Amino acid sequence: MGIAGKIANAFIKSKLTPLIVISSLLIGLFAIIVTPREEEPQIIVPMIDVFVSYPGASAKEVEERVTKPMGKLLWEIKGVEYIYTMSKPGMSVAIVRFYVGEDMEDSIVKLYNKLMSNYDKIPPGVSEPLVKPKSIDDVPILTFTLWSDRYSGYELRRVALEIAEELKKDKDISEFHVIGGQRRQVRINLEPPRLRAYNISPLHIADMLERANFTLPSGSFPTNNQEFIVDTGGFLKNSEEVGNIVVTVSNTRPVYLRDVAEVTDTPEEPSNYVFMGFGPASTMEQDGLYEAVTIAIAKKKGTNATHISERMLEKIETLRGSIIPSGIEIETTRNYGDTAKEKSDELLKHMFIAALSVTLLIAFALGWRESIVVAVAVPVTLALTIFVSYMYGYTLNRVTLFALIFSIGILVDDAIVVVENIHRHFRMSRVDPQTAVLAVDEVGNPTILATFTVMAALLPMAFVSGLMGPYMHPIPVGASAAMLVSLFIAFIISPWLSYIVLRGVKSNVESEKEEGKIFGVLNRVYERNLRGLLGSGKKRIKAMGSLLFFSWFQSCF
Repeated sequence: MGIAGKIANAFIKSKLTPLIVISSLLIGLFAIIVTPREEEPQIIVPMIDVFVSYPGASAKEVEERVTKPMGKLLWEIKGVEYIYTMSKPGMSVAIVRFYVGEDMEDSIVKLYNKLMSNYDKIPPGVSEPLVKPKSIDDVPILTFTLWSDRYSGYELRRVALEIAEELKKDKDISEFHVIGGQRRQVRINLEPPRLRAYNISPLHIADMLERANFTLPSGSFPTNNQEFIVDTGGFLKNSEEVGNIVVTVSNTRPVYLRDVAEVTDTPEEPSNYVFMGFGPASTMEQDGLYEAVTIAIAKKKGTNATHISERMLEKIETLRGSIIPSGIEIETTRNYGDTAKEKSDELLKHMFIAALSVTLLIAFALGWRESIVVAVAVPVTLALTIFVSYMYGYTLNRVTLFALIFSIGILVDDAIVVVENIHRHFRMSRVDPQTAVLAVDEVGNPTILATFTVMAALLPMAFVSGLMGPYMHPIPVGASAAMLVSLFIAFIISPWLSYIVLRGVKSNVESEKEEGKIFGVLNRVYERNLRGLLGSGKKRIKAMGSLLFFSWFQSCF
């Protein structure tokens, strides 16, 4: 007895077999719930920006003294694929792109170590390099737009910052950006006549502001088993504190900043605008445009965008009436988690429709009893395959789900071959477990060979490199995993379930009497033509020639 027969013999009457079916389906359901959902596979391409300032230097000087020497050093880093540089007056920018699949953290460490180990080669006047990594996770997955017909952009921005701070407390949020509105600033309008009266220059005012806006550790003292840290000074908090800064002394009296300047707490000068409008563009002017502020939120690597979006929307609702005052409306202008969930759910639905279609086809061709075996084998195989994809770190996206839909037509082959042979043996002999085991053993080796042949044809796609690699990898890995799982399902679950549902199979003579007329006619036509082709070489040549001519004719038109 071969390996297929031994596996079938071990599980055909085992109490563990139904538990395997149930646990496999539960594991697959767990994987569907916890696997992150995305529209497209996330391509890991570490890209790092390096900024270096060289005040007062021309673009030519920056290129010769900074850009070229730094570029030579960056090319020495292992894993670097491209370097893009730009030189302009007083500034050098280098964009370092690593190969696809390189680890982001390792790439940052290698680049930073290379720059710092050559820090002594930096010319005088050149700043320390500023390293800023960029990744696909920096793209916002969720944006909220605040608008109101009662509040200004300055007020909306202050509310948006408070909302963003609350949303940032979620453990899966990496960063946020607030776009639009005006930042709060303390504006100081110096009055030249008063400055001349007290003999004060603007540079003196700037120096006093810098000295007043800092804290300084002044020591510590222990008492009652505690140590108290003493800090002097403090950061300026509002316009009143700024106005109370002493800038000089005149006639033994202090002169405050408010005495020589107008200090106001106002919005900054607008640098960008965000508006919210409703209706067609042609009617926006009459409907009105409302000043707005947008909060953009990015997630951490490997987290589920769908779950994060749901939590953020719930958090926004809890903030209404407390941080979000009445009169401010919030519109969700981008929800990547919702669109990713919608598309993955649509593909999952089509996957189950494909599985149902295959089951109905089996019921029509072999019988409803055989279709029950396939109807159990296919969901179990898909469930375990989704779990394998989850363990490999893949997400539910178009490519991974396409790989499953693509493999449905292949993975049912094993179950069909096993079930059909068991059915044949039951008709020829008797219905008992040993007959099912012998039937599985009879087709075991060809089934194993066919499965590994398909896997061998698919696996080379897993070695595709470059930007197409992350798109191609889930197809061979997912389809090969599905084929391998389906092979074991065919040897473990299919014999056990076939023995249960095919007990009512009639003998060969009785079944032939009940065979449908259509299938009888088709079988006779097929057998007659096949025997003619096998017995005559001329007929085979004519058949092959006709098929080649037909294929050529089709390709021409």
